[in-house]
Amino acid sequence: MPGKNPRTGEQRGAYAPAVDEPPLTRDEEIAAARIGPPEILDAPILLADYDPGWPALFEREAARIRRALGDRALRVEHVGSTSVPLLAAKPRIDILLVVADSSDEATYVPALEAAGYVLRIREPAWHEHRMLNGPDTPLNLHVFSSGSPEVERLLRFRDHLRRSDADRRHYETTKRALASKKWKDTQHYADAKTAVVEEILARADAAET
Repeated sequence: MPGKNPRTGEQRGAYAPAVDEPPLTRDEEIAAARIGPPEILDAPILLADYDPGWPALFEREAARIRRALGDRALRVEHVGSTSVPLLAAKPRIDILLVVADSSDEATYVPALEAAGYVLRIREPAWHEHRMLNGPDTPLNLHVFSSGSPEVERLLRFRDHLRRSDADRRHYETTKRALASKKWKDTQHYADAKTAVVEEILARADAAET
């Protein structure tokens, strides 16, 4: 079986080996999901102080996505650290795109490619996640199907950090400590944030009950 998604504990990976094959290592999972040349970082992660221009970059890209897809774009949301005012982040905009069926690439990938986006990640075993990079702005465009639990999870985490100064500061402190280390690629850094993300989501859930 593919490895678990560090954020949720759910099965994750682009390739499910046969029952008599050994499980994939995390590096093998990352390589199997990636389309195109591998990312080679081998360095610390660059975090930037919050930039009030990030929301405008999101709005520009959201408009381009909606023009490309029309009503096939069921939802376009700014997510990730750049969507949270005052939070330090990698200077790369994270965008959530919800479509009817993210596994049906023919219904949305060609239109996005015509607008300059490039498909970089395919993870069928994890909520049929797809990720594209943008034509002229550093961004990650994450695509999920309507009804995917990951959609609600991303928005719940964003909204809680926007409301909670304490958890926003806690998350930034943890991110800065992790980012100062040397990482093979950014996915390993993202994996390392699992514990703090789970901790904050647990508090978010408790606050809503």
